[in-house]
Amino acid sequence: MVEVTMADPVNTAASGKTVLTVENLQAWYGESHILHGIDFNVKAGEVVTLLGRNGAGKTTTLKSVMGIIGKRTGSINFEGQEISKAQSDKIAKLGIAFCPEERGIFASLDVRENLMLPPTIRPGGLSLDAIFELFPNLKERLNSQGTKLSGGEQQMLAIGRILRTGARFLMLDEPTEGLAPVIIQQIGHTIARLKSEGFTILLVEQNFRFAATVADRYYIVEHGKIIDGFANAELPQNMEKLHTYLGV
Repeated sequence: MVEVTMADPVNTAASGKTVLTVENLQAWYGESHILHGIDFNVKAGEVVTLLGRNGAGKTTTLKSVMGIIGKRTGSINFEGQEISKAQSDKIAKLGIAFCPEERGIFASLDVRENLMLPPTIRPGGLSLDAIFELFPNLKERLNSQGTKLSGGEQQMLAIGRILRTGARFLMLDEPTEGLAPVIIQQIGHTIARLKSEGFTILLVEQNFRFAATVADRYYIVEHGKIIDGFANAELPQNMEKLHTYLGV
């Protein structure tokens, strides 16, 4: 069984109100029924992680919340507003931002142009200087095209780009995928910093060792449903189940 270093249960405990409630979420890609009744919630100031094997429905859950999946049913309530029928641009204006696994960096644009591309949807977005404080590498590569960035730099750019918009609810899809350990550690420090500054984060991860260093709570996704969930403080007594669910 893998040993993990858990996030500090005192420093990461979130006591905010519930800002996102998902109930009986169903979603389809064409005729393929992917989500079969997803139920979970996220409180203000939390880092909540969706764990599961490949194809479990984690990414589809994020895309459904963001309005990217066209065919979906059920309830998605954000800050008291039902958004299950809303278009993605309307959802973004409520303060939700999605950072996809593929990162979506525009190869023909340089770092500055990529950062400035998304519109500001709310006041309070991070300035370029604040983003460069989080990711000093980006300042050094400011005039480099997207094609010339490493995988780690692309991930930093993808996260930095959504921080500039003013969104305070961030959905990060596999932010550590394919990255070197030193970059994964930097991403972890960034998530902890954002949490301390009041951001709420819904995270999809397969790297459980990483998730255990940042998460307040976990939900296990399997075959398009939430099959279990527990708080970070309850992690030790749930390791046997996690080993079965994830093969970690």
